[in-house]
Amino acid sequence: MQRTQARANADATADTVLHVNGLRKTYGEGDDAVTAVEDVSFDVSRGEVVGVLGPNGAGKTTTIKSILGLVVPTSGTVEIAGVNAHERPREVYRHVGAMLEGARNVYWRLTVRENLDYFAALGANPASRERQNRLLSQFGLLEKADDPVNDLSRGQKQKVSLAATFARGTDVVFLDEPTLGLDVEASLELRRELRRLAEEEDITVVLSSHDMDVVEAVCDRVVILSDGSVIADDPVEELVGVFETQAYRVEVEGAVSESVRGTLEARFDAADWMTRGERVAFDVTLTGDASLYDVLDVLRDAGLALSDVDSHDPDLEDVFLSVTEDAR
Repeated sequence: MQRTQARANADATADTVLHVNGLRKTYGEGDDAVTAVEDVSFDVSRGEVVGVLGPNGAGKTTTIKSILGLVVPTSGTVEIAGVNAHERPREVYRHVGAMLEGARNVYWRLTVRENLDYFAALGANPASRERQNRLLSQFGLLEKADDPVNDLSRGQKQKVSLAATFARGTDVVFLDEPTLGLDVEASLELRRELRRLAEEEDITVVLSSHDMDVVEAVCDRVVILSDGSVIADDPVEELVGVFETQAYRVEVEGAVSESVRGTLEARFDAADWMTRGERVAFDVTLTGDASLYDVLDVLRDAGLALSDVDSHDPDLEDVFLSVTEDAR
């Protein structure tokens, strides 16, 4: 899939909060040089929630750290609210919040509320006490407000990090694996809060996660990286729409011969075979001009009776796997 060039090459507008242009990062020199990020460009508008996705080693972390100024890019520019992030970092940082995976994002010796007070004071629009209480309530931390973070569980520490990040009241928030350690209820609450912040408070969120359900539920758009380059940059609905239902779970009565199985695998990518008594079930994926009727013709010619067929609607994970596989 080709990325949307118009979006990547568009000039920053008044509504653009984050403008990344030609970002490149190379480690080492000469023959030993390794390029981690190559010509990464994309824009993010105010109030937009954008997912940055990619397999391990795709350049996600380097890209995000380069945007945040934690890594100095070899070339390219990053502008946040129209300000060059690398030339005027202090001015930019007051408008950017971030929660990074694997980092101790809050102070464990302080209480939960002390952390929110501290990080709120660092932001351009610090959260009021009322808003802090709302954040504590949203993340189920109100009863733990006066407890040292060190005494909390891993999931609760993650919630404190999220609450502290939002307490700063910044225009742009970067979240790296935000649902890590969260239970199902907390993860669902985070989804609702992210959408609310974007829609009601015009906060821009850049999200990196392996949890495709969360990405699909909250993101307006996704930028997919592979081998350090952008291979897709499109709204979630458009990406998923490209992969309209062409996958089916088929169940037949009777034994499927090796010859018929080979035909189904070769023509329709049949997989996930399962035998249940006298019935055999398998998945087929249709591409090109192939249709479900072609599958049924093969089954009929083999004397197999169809007992059930279900369509499989693709989700963002299906799209992600297909796009990154095609890019290899």
